[in-house]
This record gives sequence, C-alpha cells and structure tokens, in this order.
Amino acid sequence: MTLTLRALMGACAVGALATAASAQDTTITVATVNNGDMIRMQGLMDAFHEAHPGIEVEWVTLEENVLRSRVTQDVAAGGGQFDVMTIGTYEVPIWGERGWLTALDDLPEEYDVDDLMPAIRGALTVDGGLYALPFYGESAMVMYRTDLAEAAGLEIPDEPTWAQIKDAAAAMTDKDAGVYGICLRGKPGWGENMAFITAMANSYGARWFDMDWNPEFDSEPWQAAFGDYLDLMTNYGPPGASSNGFNENLSLFQQGKCGMWIDATVAAGFVTDPEESTVADSVGYAVFPNKEGVDNHGNWLWAWNLAIPTSTDAPEAAKAFVTWATSKEYTQLVAEEEGWRAAPPGTRQSLYETPEYQEAAPFAAMTLDAMNAATPDSPSVQEVPYAGAQFVAIPEFQGIGTAVGQQFSAALAGQMDAEQALSNAQQLTEREMMKAGYIE
Repeated sequence: MTLTLRALMGACAVGALATAASAQDTTITVATVNNGDMIRMQGLMDAFHEAHPGIEVEWVTLEENVLRSRVTQDVAAGGGQFDVMTIGTYEVPIWGERGWLTALDDLPEEYDVDDLMPAIRGALTVDGGLYALPFYGESAMVMYRTDLAEAAGLEIPDEPTWAQIKDAAAAMTDKDAGVYGICLRGKPGWGENMAFITAMANSYGARWFDMDWNPEFDSEPWQAAFGDYLDLMTNYGPPGASSNGFNENLSLFQQGKCGMWIDATVAAGFVTDPEESTVADSVGYAVFPNKEGVDNHGNWLWAWNLAIPTSTDAPEAAKAFVTWATSKEYTQLVAEEEGWRAAPPGTRQSLYETPEYQEAAPFAAMTLDAMNAATPDSPSVQEVPYAGAQFVAIPEFQGIGTAVGQQFSAALAGQMDAEQALSNAQQLTEREMMKAGYIE
C-alpha cells in the first residue's frame, strides 16, 4: 500500500470513524459470503488494522445457502455468535422491523450517507432508520463471448428477447470443444436458482401470487418461462447444471466454457479480470432479456450488506468495521491495490461519476442503467400484492422459495418434467400460504 493511501486511511479513521476510540482491544466475528468481493476485502484488512489497532476481526466465510441458514438461526435466537452479518436486501427490512438489527443512523458526516444510491439506501431503511450498510449492489445482465458471437455470425442486441438468446445459445454451443451456449443458475435456493428463475418469470409476465395471495405456478406465463429455462439448459447448458450457482457459473465463464451467462451485474468485474479470466478481452454485455411483447426486462435489485445484530456484545467495534468496509475510502483502497475495475459496484453514486472507473469498467453504464430500471415495487406487468424483483418480500419466502427451488432443480436434473415441478410448486406454496394465514 502506498504511503499516501495509508495516510488517507488513517486520517479517515481518526475523523470519520471515531467510534473505534471506544472499541479498543476487542475481537469481532464477521459472517460473510464466499463471493469474490468479500474474499478480496479479507486480503485488504491490514489497512483496517492500521486504522483500528484495538480491533481484531475473525471471519466465518460460508457458501451462500449455508450463510443464510446460519445467520438466520443466530439472529432469530439472539445467539450473539456473530457481531457483523452479511445479509441481503430481503432480510434487512424484515429483521429491522423485528428489532433484530442495530440502527445505523448516527453515522459520521464524512461517511456521506447521502452518496448511497437512493434505491439501495431505501431498501435498507425501515421507518426512516438505516439498518445495514451496503457493500456492493447489483442488478442482472447478459454477459457473452464476443469472439464466439462473431465466429457464429451473430449480433446480440443491447436489449435481446429470449428467442434471440435461444438462437445465440444454439449457435455458440460446441459440446465437442467443451463450450456451452448458455450458463444459468441451477443450484436450489431462494437466492440461488430462484433469484434467476423469478426474474425470468417476471420477464414473461408471470407473478408469484395474485392479488389474493393465491400462487400462480399453474399460469401460462410460468409454464412458458420455466419450460424455456429447461429447454435452454437441457440443450445448450453445461452438464451438472443443477449444482451450479453464481460461483460455479463464474468459474465456467472465466474458463471459456460458456457462450453466455445471465446473472448479477457484479460478475462483470470478475469476467473481465485478466488475471482470473481467460476470456477477459472478449466479453460483451446486454440487458436482461424479455419475452417478445412483454415490457419487462426482469431487472432485479440486490445488495450484499453489512449489518450489526442487536445481540452483539461489541457494537462500537462492529460499527467501526462496517463503516470502514462500506466507505469511500475503502473503494479508493481497492482501486489503489486492485485497479478501478475491481471497485465494489452499485452502492455509491460518486463511483459512477469517477472518470477512472468509467474508463476501467466498460460495464459501468449498463450496470447503473439496469439498477435504475429495476422496479421492485412492481416486479411484474401484472398487479401484485408484494414487493421484490427476484424474491417476494414476505418472511415466509425464505422457506417457500427454497422448497420451490428444490423442485425446479430436480426438474433440471431430469428427475421430473416441467409440468410436475410446477404442479409441486403450486401445491407446496398453497399449503405454506394457508399455514401462514394468507389464504384459506
């Protein structure tokens, strides 16, 4: 790290993050997801320790589904196992309303809370109070191999339809060479395969529930969306796709095994990393597809956030950490050490006004446009009683979404057909919604 940056980080800590003064000789435990940005942060902790010599940080780094299960159990029971939790925009409003999270409304002026993207800040706010700080934000996009598209004589439009995506997947597939036309999430979980499939269903005009909270998996839009998903993955996807989530597909794309990958915009910084990706110089981008005739590109809105459970016995040390890790100064640190392309995206407006980032990240403008286009309050072209672009913002969704995801993953693995999976999803969702009192 440069001397100038060390001085900057130290000065910031003294002024902006003064909470460390009362958090000396403390160890905090941070539960986080095993995504690339979170792993990168662990490698940059020397800067935090220089600014906060009295705080030690222990990490519990978990696969996404395991993380969600562990932190949910701990926070609901008030267990106090973790001082900082990495959670999403789904959990924050629910847990904040239940009093499980510490409010973060007295942030120092230098943190510049007004620089946070309004949509992300709003998603983390409950009754006017901020209950988590965003580490990175995202929507979804198409990432594709420009070299394969050119070789196939394809021109992928900036706003493709699913029919065009299917044609491109067919043209790019060369199974003998180990290249598959498309990679999509298949691993079961409400935040794994169901994040993608829900967004895809939205883009077909489907919805999870009608205005009386009746499930709609027996509707034509759901049948069309899920049928096309299975068709794409069965004919043009990689083997073993029912076990692939974000990280697995990222690795496949970086190794040159995917013609297209439709997933979170945050992935763009990793597929264009020349040290990690063999196709870094051959990546193009397009917005999340829609079904022809449906005015919905399935834009989702998500952020991984750092929150402090009320059960922590080290709130000041935890606050020092979460403010540091989500600050402008941390973004500058990443840029200095890893390059501007690697800066955590999607949380601060100032990042997208930075010329160096605009130059280093050709995906920046599309990411920003996709996030701004997301409409989590009206995710479908049909009227819905819920919010949430790639999830349903009710407490019961964590269990229901995972159970439905298991059915859909089983269909992808060939254990049942689309009709059976949708019928099972309909029945189990009806049962759980009856139990919860939404329907009779």
